[in-house]
Amino acid sequence: MFTGTYTAIVTPFRDDQIDAQALERLIKEQIKAGVNGIVPVGTTGESPTLSYEEHIQVIELAVKFAAGRIQVLAGSGGNSTREAVYLTEHAEKVGADGSLQVAPYYNKPTQEGLFQHFYEVAQHTRLPIVLYSIPSRCGIEIGVQTIQRLVRYCKNIVGIKEAGGNPDRVSQLRAALGPNFAILSGDDALTLPFMALGAQGVISVASNVIPRPIAQMVRACNNGSPRAALKIHEKYYPLLKDLFIETNPVPVKAALAMMGQIEEEYRLPLVPMSAKNRQTLRATMRTCRMLK
Repeated sequence: MFTGTYTAIVTPFRDDQIDAQALERLIKEQIKAGVNGIVPVGTTGESPTLSYEEHIQVIELAVKFAAGRIQVLAGSGGNSTREAVYLTEHAEKVGADGSLQVAPYYNKPTQEGLFQHFYEVAQHTRLPIVLYSIPSRCGIEIGVQTIQRLVRYCKNIVGIKEAGGNPDRVSQLRAALGPNFAILSGDDALTLPFMALGAQGVISVASNVIPRPIAQMVRACNNGSPRAALKIHEKYYPLLKDLFIETNPVPVKAALAMMGQIEEEYRLPLVPMSAKNRQTLRATMRTCRMLK
């Protein structure tokens, strides 16, 4: 089962190409900080702007650089079922430990369409699958009954990244799916309340820049030390909010660039942060003692 801290790792670019050296440095820092795994080419990895070949390349590089020391939960979903199957088959081929499957976006399928989509993907892989429900981006929520049905028919669907911003969903999912189904927070600011209600970890954006504190916070929660976890949350809460001051992953890439870890480069339609928001983020990072 997937538990703990999984970093939704950025995809660093240099001159509009994947910066493999920067990605290797980032992954080494994640391993050193004690995270449980990384999620390449998810939302934070700018998957919509990567070609199929680049998408698979990033997963392959992530597997290579992780070298079995942490898990690689590959973002290999899509709004086309054929695309999701293709990317997932290749993620399995290059050695990923699991697949993160986002709800199909833009085309807004019914719950029956969601069931058929995820069922088809699950039939084409032996990888364990973590579903990804994020209504704010996809326009739809994966219903609890749909998830129940999927788990009944697909033994390799083992968890969900829950990013709907509603703690009550955690209680609903836990009641419906039992203790062995992995529930991971998809919102850094809600990790603690989600875990208090039965989630076992987080797929984190913030752990790109503060991997050790996020990993420590999640471990404290899972080890029955809520006060220690709350102390970390309170210290970094302003950062958890400001990393979403503009559309993810723009702020987190800007923060990594300020820290000298990557080039600040995006692909259109993403653009650099406004001067005002950059100033706000920099000030928060200084307050958190991430910058001098």
